[in-house]
Amino acid sequence: MDAIARLLANPGDLPVRGALPEVRAAVERAGVAVLTAPPGSGKTTLVPPLLADIVRAGAGVGAGSRARAGAGAGRIVVTQPRRIAARAAARRLASLLGQEVGGDVGVTVRGESRTSPRTRVEVVTTGVLLRRLQRDPALPGVAGVVLDEVHERSLESDLVLAMVADVRETLREDLRVVVMSATLDAAALGAAWDAPVVVADGALHEVDTVWCPPERPLVRSDERGVRREYLQHVIAVARRAVAERAGDVLVFVPGAREVDDVVAGLRRAPLGGLAGAEDTADGRRSEEPEVLPLHGRLPAAAQDRALRAGGRRRVVVSTAVAESSLTVPGVRVVVDAGLARQPRTDHRRGLAGLVTVMVSRAGAEQRAGRAGREGPGAVYRCWSEAEHARLAPFAEPEVATADLASFVLEATCWSRDGVAGLRLPDAPPRAALEAAEEVLRGLGALDGDGVVTARGRAIAGVPTDPRLARALLDGAASVGPRAAAEVVALLAEDLRASGGDLSAAWRAARGGGAGTEWARTRDRLLAVVQDADGGADVAGDAPTRAVRDAQARDTPRVSDAVVAEVVALAHPDRLARRRAGSTAYLMASGSGAVLGEGSALVGQEWLAVADADRSRGRDALIRSGVPIDEAAALAAGAALVREEVDVAVEGTRVVASRVRRLGAIPLSSVRLSRVGPEGAAALRAALRRSGVGVLRWTEAARGLRARLAFLHRELGPLWPDVGDDALAERVQEWLPDGTTDLARVDVLALLRGLLPWPDAAHLDELAPERIALPSGRSVRVEYGADQPVIASRVQDFFGMHETPRLAGGRVPVVAHLLSPAGRPAAITADLAGFWDGGYTAVRADLRGRYPKHAWPERP
Repeated sequence: MDAIARLLANPGDLPVRGALPEVRAAVERAGVAVLTAPPGSGKTTLVPPLLADIVRAGAGVGAGSRARAGAGAGRIVVTQPRRIAARAAARRLASLLGQEVGGDVGVTVRGESRTSPRTRVEVVTTGVLLRRLQRDPALPGVAGVVLDEVHERSLESDLVLAMVADVRETLREDLRVVVMSATLDAAALGAAWDAPVVVADGALHEVDTVWCPPERPLVRSDERGVRREYLQHVIAVARRAVAERAGDVLVFVPGAREVDDVVAGLRRAPLGGLAGAEDTADGRRSEEPEVLPLHGRLPAAAQDRALRAGGRRRVVVSTAVAESSLTVPGVRVVVDAGLARQPRTDHRRGLAGLVTVMVSRAGAEQRAGRAGREGPGAVYRCWSEAEHARLAPFAEPEVATADLASFVLEATCWSRDGVAGLRLPDAPPRAALEAAEEVLRGLGALDGDGVVTARGRAIAGVPTDPRLARALLDGAASVGPRAAAEVVALLAEDLRASGGDLSAAWRAARGGGAGTEWARTRDRLLAVVQDADGGADVAGDAPTRAVRDAQARDTPRVSDAVVAEVVALAHPDRLARRRAGSTAYLMASGSGAVLGEGSALVGQEWLAVADADRSRGRDALIRSGVPIDEAAALAAGAALVREEVDVAVEGTRVVASRVRRLGAIPLSSVRLSRVGPEGAAALRAALRRSGVGVLRWTEAARGLRARLAFLHRELGPLWPDVGDDALAERVQEWLPDGTTDLARVDVLALLRGLLPWPDAAHLDELAPERIALPSGRSVRVEYGADQPVIASRVQDFFGMHETPRLAGGRVPVVAHLLSPAGRPAAITADLAGFWDGGYTAVRADLRGRYPKHAWPERP
């Protein structure tokens, strides 16, 4: 019996073990299963070996399937959302088999692969599987896929979920798939996959909840991140938990900076052990606990240290990397700050970033579950029970809030139909898709029809955001491959220097040594450039010889010009120019921007902005950038440079200028004597802004406009729409070419020019200006209300038996019947009914007050 079979025969007390027979039956029958199991139930540990055992046995995948020869061979690929989780899951499973990673169980993450020919289960990040699917959708050598933690709903996990479904449907019916999570809509996912749903009811150990809201109301976060006073509250709750409970403590905060701040705060004064206790519940001495950080930017050795139980009690301060699919051994207590980071994108400004929000109830339950994996535990929540009830049930999926440029590029590389061709759990917002497509067309990754180009495939092959990939490939030719790789790594790892000066950040990163995350990213990006096909023009318009010459230059000099060129290639829409007479900036995207207090960039005329925070309000806050001269800005943003006619309405004057711009940034302006056809769009926009009320509207013009509006409403588009927006849209039809003084425009004549012919001959019949009454008076028809209105004395209507009807008999007028003094006596749209009923009361009321006027019984 091999190691995997022995593990399955003796799975220990992991709660999911009871569901394994049902999962096996589902996979053997249908080839696919959806599994939902509580946090910590062991699904990540036991399901991949189960699938490997099914493959070894060569089990079928359902009658009538196109099972391939050798269906009993091939490895199982298991996805995890993060590198740290993939490495930990592989190490955990290998240890249960009595092996080191690289034997029956391997791992492949960005920058690291430990597998061998005997590997049967390979744990990878979702991004690694995405790259493999793009290279070869048939997944040669892979017999099964376990998609774990799909509830996290990252862009990559949604893509891979849809792509694997596509592969099973079109290429690999023999591919076994298990989709699993602790919190998901299993029924909906099972229906989408036409898959059996297995629910593992294995109970976790009991976890007590301790509510720990601040003593006074606190603002938890602002545009700078989590407020210091709230972190002090989290530190105080963590100290309380250490004092009151046994076992290791896991503290959840939203980001790496907050991890460092809380670690420093806990280390600042002794924590002590359990009061009056010599030993903890698991037998370890209750000496001063060790405080350890845990987040994705730490070196692997530091991550491993936090994930291995030691001789001392520990307090591990972590980001959401420990929320799911990751066991921190020894933890019996969770302290939850109640905060999470979510992507948010302002598509109008072209700014994306992370914002701090309250955790969802599902996320809070995931975190609490970490305390109950190895025994009874407790969760200390840094908010109140009443606040908990108001939390969102689930976190928003990234597809609803994130920048979609990379997502759209991957989908378009996968299928000509792009995003529309994928069965995604949620459809992306239309505005976000359109913004992403515009970005990709600007990079040359998509053509005018939305089809991926050869350049787009080259960009997609770089393991980073498409904008940064463009900067790497194009920058390699101009500043050298190493300099381009170093600066792009700086942007990818979001390294910042004091004052937001990226050149200073570059120097600091170089001084950090080869073992830093920045250095590893730099080396990986440099390899991408150096492995590019020498005959391919990966740098856009640059000749191949220039690319080769640039690759030979590998001793880059740190300078503003080098950093600025690469940043501008990545984010030409963030090129910024200082507003005249101000310290604020206008970016090419049209967004205003300001520098933070104490920024080293103050006073610079032009900036290449790498990072701007959209949460500030009207103006974005520039977090990092570098000075750039105007010539370099124009070269990098050449695709954004354009000339256009600007039109403004100043009083009643139409003022036109020919303006040259870099995006929204004006470069030069020349006044024009008239507005030509090329300025039509600008004139329409100007009239929308100012309103057509700036024209000289005579009483006759207003009356004709009201009559036309009435006929358009009642009879449809044959009669023109004369509303403000409609008139502005058709300005070139009715406003004489070259008009510069709106006060001199004959609006009445222009409106008459819009009348439909020959139907205009019936205008006075369908919507008359005046209506003659039996008394001989002619009264004006008012068309401003919902129905046309006429008003006159009651006596003027004597002899009019029926209400006049307009618009070809469709609409009755509303008659306002006035007393001899001109005051309203009755309002009716049914004169016949009024004479038969309401008139009697009106007559009785008025004839005593106005005896000299006629008040016949039957007028």
